[in-house]
Amino acid sequence: MRDLPRSTERSPYATTVKLPGLFSLLTAVVTVGLIVSCWGFIFAESQGKSPLISGETSERARLIFGQLFGSETWSFTGSRVREIARLVADTLAMSAIAAAMAAISVFVLLPVAARTNTEGSSRFIRIPLYLAARGLFIFTRAVPELLWALVVVFVLSPGIFAGGVALAIHNFGVIGRLGADTVEDAEQAPLVALRSSGASEAQSYLSGVVPLIARQLLTFMFYRWEVIIRTTAVVGFVAASGIGYQLRVDMNLFRYPEVGQLLIAYVLIVWAVDLTSTLVRRAFK
Repeated sequence: MRDLPRSTERSPYATTVKLPGLFSLLTAVVTVGLIVSCWGFIFAESQGKSPLISGETSERARLIFGQLFGSETWSFTGSRVREIARLVADTLAMSAIAAAMAAISVFVLLPVAARTNTEGSSRFIRIPLYLAARGLFIFTRAVPELLWALVVVFVLSPGIFAGGVALAIHNFGVIGRLGADTVEDAEQAPLVALRSSGASEAQSYLSGVVPLIARQLLTFMFYRWEVIIRTTAVVGFVAASGIGYQLRVDMNLFRYPEVGQLLIAYVLIVWAVDLTSTLVRRAFK
């Protein structure tokens, strides 16, 4: 009987056992080593002190969480509600200033911050601009928000605007890095076609790049806005405004029910921003 030719196509259900490479093994060894080292350090530090998990630490946790989220936390008066609403408004204003300033600045620099735009006849001009933009992104995000707040508050008077500027400077570097990488990973065919048809650099960028990356940039922006809102708790310590400043005051005075109320307000704000982000991204599908 004549043998039928075997099909050279690979079955979709076929599996191939792939041994881990050297990099994967090295990563696993380093990860296990870090875990063991961290727990060893915790064990060594706890010698002669209260253990990490004990009746004493459990009692302390019960007391602090009982004061933070006990029955007094949920007893709001009219004046307290108005005070929290004012603090929430100040926090949202500070975060909106920071997000808007950072987004506008990044949008202006994105055309020169992507490596894909360093080619062409004017590359001797584009390459220095690219290096300058990337260096600016690295410098601004390398300095923490709290240090930027200390510098900005020294120049400007403490308040919502000073806190917003400090947050904008740091997030300018973060959003700039994410945005530039997104531009470099975007499909280049529309951009090349527009340039070949005689479109200017600005027209090519606005018509060929922005529509491709708009949804991803919006996702980054809303995520960073959520992060900015949480970071206002730290910057508010220095900028003397928003929920962060009031958290500092209440914690220094050991008013833990008031601290619990402000933490609940923070959770609600972040939830609202997350919901807004979801609705906006669905609208851009």
